[in-house]
Formats: sequence, structure tokens, C-alpha cells
Amino acid sequence: MGKKKKRPIAPDYLYNSTLVAKFINHVMRKGKKTIAQKIVYQAFDKIKKKTNRDPLEVFEEAIKNVGPLLEVRPRRVGGATYQIPVVVGKDRRITLAMRWIIEAAKSKKGKSMKDKLAEELIAASQNTGDAVKKKEHVHRMAEANRAFAHLAQ
Repeated sequence: MGKKKKRPIAPDYLYNSTLVAKFINHVMRKGKKTIAQKIVYQAFDKIKKKTNRDPLEVFEEAIKNVGPLLEVRPRRVGGATYQIPVVVGKDRRITLAMRWIIEAAKSKKGKSMKDKLAEELIAASQNTGDAVKKKEHVHRMAEANRAFAHLAQ
């Protein structure tokens, strides 16, 4: 069957960044891209006001801090299923980081999505917050299952 061919993503119009465009696509629900863009750009404006730093810089730092280096994958050997630690590729690392940041922002209550997203991105850029906790949990799982690393292919 082979691998799927990756589609190129056009950079977003405001920051001219493919990473931001990909993030907007992750935020998007039911094909409502303009709403997703509004949420992300307003969150970036909030980041600029709160930190007095370039929001793109804060965003890239957050993605870098949240992206996991290792994760566990299930593998059946004989009758048992083992959780085997594997190194995470660059694309998957970015995708997981984006997913975890959005999940962490969504799980908070009582504020608008732009506020929650801005807070989570700022926290992640400072190596704190729920998304970073998720990454640390995944790393702990991989570390705990290090004994099964020899089963990896």
C-alpha cells in the first residue's frame, strides 16, 4: 500500500508561517477555518499584550517544549502486549504538541477559547502547564518501559 503523500500546507497570511497554518487547521472544527483563524490570531494578540514578546516566538517555543522525544507503542509478542518506547519523529512530535496544547486549553472552564489558548501557549513556552505535564507523563511511561526497548523493530 505504501505511505500517503504529504500535502503541502500554505503558510498563513498574517505570520507567513506553515507552523501557524497547521495549528489553525488543528483548532478548526467542522471546516470553519475563519473562526479557527480568529481564535488563533486573537490568542496571539493576547500573548503579545501579556508577554511583550513576539507571539510567533512564544508559539514556537511552546511547541518545542511540549513535543515529546519518546512515546510508547503497543507490540504483541507471543500472547502478551508490551508497551515499547520508541523515538518520536519530527512531524509526529509537532502534531502531538499541537494536539496536547489544544486539548489542555479546551479542558479549562469558564473562559473563551482565545483566552485559554493564549494562557496555555504562554505556560507551555515557560515549560509549565497541562500540555507539558502530558509530555512528562508520556516520557515517564517510556522510561518505565525501557526494559522492553529491545523488542522494538
